[in-house]
Amino acid sequence: MSDGGFWREFRRHRLATVSLGAVVVLGAACALAPVLAPFEFDAIDLSSIRAAPSLEHLMGTDDLGRDLFTRVLYGGRVSLLIGVLSAVLGTSLGAAVGAVAGYYGRWIDNGLMRVTDVAYAIPTLPLLIVLASYTQATALSMALVVGLLSWMTTARVVRSEVLTIREMPYVEAARSVGASNGRILGRHVLPNALGPIVVGATLAVGNAIILESSLSFLGLGVQPPTPTWGNMLMDAQATMSTTPWLSVFPGAAILIVVLAVNFIGDGLQDALDPGARSSS
Repeated sequence: MSDGGFWREFRRHRLATVSLGAVVVLGAACALAPVLAPFEFDAIDLSSIRAAPSLEHLMGTDDLGRDLFTRVLYGGRVSLLIGVLSAVLGTSLGAAVGAVAGYYGRWIDNGLMRVTDVAYAIPTLPLLIVLASYTQATALSMALVVGLLSWMTTARVVRSEVLTIREMPYVEAARSVGASNGRILGRHVLPNALGPIVVGATLAVGNAIILESSLSFLGLGVQPPTPTWGNMLMDAQATMSTTPWLSVFPGAAILIVVLAVNFIGDGLQDALDPGARSSS
């Protein structure tokens, strides 16, 4: 499908188009936090403790008088960074495992799929809790751990796709002219399996943000004063009934991003495989 055809199909999915705009705007705002934020994220103002949203503090302030709008922007930088990096790592690893398993088949396929089954059997969140309790969590370390624990679904989907692609005439033609297996995988197989890889990567961003937020809410993620949306919710849990804005705004940010990336994933799936949509 040409680039023009892809975007035409993607734009037909209205929710996906709106969601892409929302993610771009929110991501740009977080990236430009040093420019857009009216305060430093750790600036304490004891005269404005738990102030309600106002023109001065658009989202109010927290228990130490820190501006919540500023902390939501800076927290988004960390949460989105973890989501994107872990999705790239997990998707890359899963695509590599699935492509090799599907292309070579036989004992290589059996061995890699058994490893995938074992990895699937490991409960992700409890393992993350154990690891976080023994190590000092940083954005990079959390992205690494989440990525290494989230490649299995992509591996299975890519393997299924490659099992079909490897029998295609253009792959047989490449073999007949002496192309190496590595060249066939890199030039013919993986590019034609790009659809499920891209969709899987998109959905993995939302899953990673939820995992990071869950760990931070339990106090095992990135530690204060560095803000993330998850540890902001942890800080707000004791005063949710009296200062609801402390939980509403970071919670809304998580909800918007996770819903948006899921809608984007749906739109990408329709755009990359319009025939499947029309036949369903």
